[in-house]
Amino acid sequence: MRAITFDAPGDEAVLSWSEVPDVEPGPGEVLIEVAAAGVNNADLLQRKGNYPVPSGASDILGLECSGRIVALGKGVTGWEEGQHVAALLIGGGYAERVAVPATQLLPVPENLDLVSAAALPEAACTVYSNIGVVAGLQPGESFLVHGGGSGIGTHAIQWAHALGARVFTTAGSPEKLDAAEELGASVVINYREEDFAQRIKEETDGAGVNAILDIIGAPYLTPNLKSLAFNGHLVIIGAQGGLRDAELDLGRMLKRRLHVSATTLRGRPASEKAEIVTAVTENVWPMVADGRVKPVVHTVLPMKDAAESHRMLARGEAIGKLVLTP
Repeated sequence: MRAITFDAPGDEAVLSWSEVPDVEPGPGEVLIEVAAAGVNNADLLQRKGNYPVPSGASDILGLECSGRIVALGKGVTGWEEGQHVAALLIGGGYAERVAVPATQLLPVPENLDLVSAAALPEAACTVYSNIGVVAGLQPGESFLVHGGGSGIGTHAIQWAHALGARVFTTAGSPEKLDAAEELGASVVINYREEDFAQRIKEETDGAGVNAILDIIGAPYLTPNLKSLAFNGHLVIIGAQGGLRDAELDLGRMLKRRLHVSATTLRGRPASEKAEIVTAVTENVWPMVADGRVKPVVHTVLPMKDAAESHRMLARGEAIGKLVLTP
């Protein structure tokens, strides 16, 4: 089979569409003929050598895909050959075929084509596990997501809006802010022109928001804490702005009973991923099936052009997800 490979970390030019050994499903796994794979910032980090592959995982890029089941491993029940699925992966999505634990499969709703379905697993599992479970966002509460034009952001806005929350988001261009409003954001903030913490204070009459999903890291730590309501929860899932030189204001946390969590999805044990996928299937997939939450796909590219997809993502051009098809 063919897959995107690279011999050493580097820029986009290191990526190559190459022949690799075929994969076979192990016990408890299924083999998927890949129809499409989503592109994520984690893929760019791995290509640069800054995101180590977990032990035993494929070193091929790609943390989510969609496709058709072509083989079942020993002990797999509840799934059939030929079935259309989406999958949360630990790696291997940038390929013609990938083996994945059956517990990390999601059925493709009838209203979705396979290419669009590839844009959902990573975002849906990340958003629900962190804001639905860790932060416990409830209908009627308020929620801020940074990077409203990203794959995570476009999904988070729709999910929180469908849940019944008031959604705030930041983005860096008028086009991304307009898209966020169309997806359900009540308040959109251009972080290049406004102090988002001050804007949130004004929009909430000083109360703040109940939950924040952050991809920036250290530079946003203080303004994020200033933006939280009493008993609010900040969940940090990325550090695009850096990891260091940030101080945690314990005084503010104590006075306002604030919570701060930092999580990643890829390195979690398979048992935890299975629980997350089950929860997403039960709580998010009905919103996808009835159209309240839709995949936002910016561009579909041939997988052999993975390098260009990485360039586009790095330049911040996309609104929603970039998707590759073999």
